[in-house]
Amino acid sequence: MQEMDTNEDQTSIQKNLWQVNRLLQKHKLIESLAHKQNLVELQLRLEKLNAQSVARILEALSPDDREIIWQLVTEDRKEEILLVISDDVRSELVTGARSQDHSVTVRAFDLHEGRLRQIPITNREDLARAKPIWVDLVAPDDEQITWASELFGLELPNPKVLTDLESSARFYVEEGGVVHLHSDFLLDRVDASRNVAVAFILHKGTLFSVRGEELPVFRLQRLRARAQSGYVSEAKDVLLDLYAADVEYSANALEDVYSDLGIVGKQVLSSRITDDEAAAILASIAEEEDLNGRIRRNVLDTRRALSFLMRGKFLSESQHDDVREILRDIESLDGHTAFLFNKINFLMDATDSSININQNKDIKRLTIISVVFMPLNLLAGIGGMSEYSMMTHTLPWQVSYAAFTIGLTIVGLLTFVGLRYTERRKKRINLAASLKAHSHHL
Repeated sequence: MQEMDTNEDQTSIQKNLWQVNRLLQKHKLIESLAHKQNLVELQLRLEKLNAQSVARILEALSPDDREIIWQLVTEDRKEEILLVISDDVRSELVTGARSQDHSVTVRAFDLHEGRLRQIPITNREDLARAKPIWVDLVAPDDEQITWASELFGLELPNPKVLTDLESSARFYVEEGGVVHLHSDFLLDRVDASRNVAVAFILHKGTLFSVRGEELPVFRLQRLRARAQSGYVSEAKDVLLDLYAADVEYSANALEDVYSDLGIVGKQVLSSRITDDEAAAILASIAEEEDLNGRIRRNVLDTRRALSFLMRGKFLSESQHDDVREILRDIESLDGHTAFLFNKINFLMDATDSSININQNKDIKRLTIISVVFMPLNLLAGIGGMSEYSMMTHTLPWQVSYAAFTIGLTIVGLLTFVGLRYTERRKKRINLAASLKAHSHHL
């Protein structure tokens, strides 16, 4: 019965909203009386609905309509609605409440009924009231890093300087048991793939992650933890799940490399490829080799981070089992990356061979032309001497030079035919020798 009432209220709200939009489109008078009446009616209906119903209505509306409805919600109810609404819509509404040139870069999550839930953070006070198990900072500015560090009593790194590759500077424990890990996460894009440095800090049951840009792995983790009850129970579970999701993401990227190399392999092993096609193939192979190398570096970096957590005895027994499972997946990926390196080398060698074959064919054509014209050049040199004119002075020059030209043509043809005959005879001899050797072997 309550669901029917909610549907009726949603239909009525959408109807009133349509009337508001119609008035705006026709008259362009936002302050018209009819517009105000519809807005008041919308607000009254929204106040009668619970937070869950308003959240479902907001999720069903378009972004423009959603913004109008959100402005009608009273401030004391917004936080309650944001806690039960989907992550995408929540981010949109919270971002819309701030200036357009200053996007939300701090996300905080707590556990609610066994699920990971995002806490709306728009300012320092929101974060001060929160009790999160995970604080995620995406390309934060210096001010946000400063007040987040002050609130939680630790020093957060700047994502612009997460480039130190020394193990001592990437995995360590500070005084007070603060655990620092700096890891690489794969970002596979069509235009360019790269590894993005991410800093993790475990401090008093809270995981802090700092990075310079958004990553698909983090979105995947949020969706899983939000949808499945009991998927995570503490901050270290979130960290391990991020590493596991990164390994899974790397495996998917390897499958794409397999597929792309399969297409390239068909082109390389075709009967004949041109030099332009070979150049394009080499460029494709180089891209796949670069991605394969980044995947290998990424999973090896993940292995080092997990080994550090196991050696430091930071994990429970069940978490140790999860880490062992992730390490087994990494071992299998190592074998795949090694196989792909061999396949890439084979395809590059085959492509180079095709280029060399094309060059040999071009050189062979030039050689044939040179051999054909060699006697012609000799005869042409003789014909250009004054002695030839003396020998043919009794004949008209038209006749003598016409006969000389015909003679050159005949010599050139005979030379060409002789070369073709010699080449074919050589091929027949080689074929016969090959057949004889094969029959002798059998």
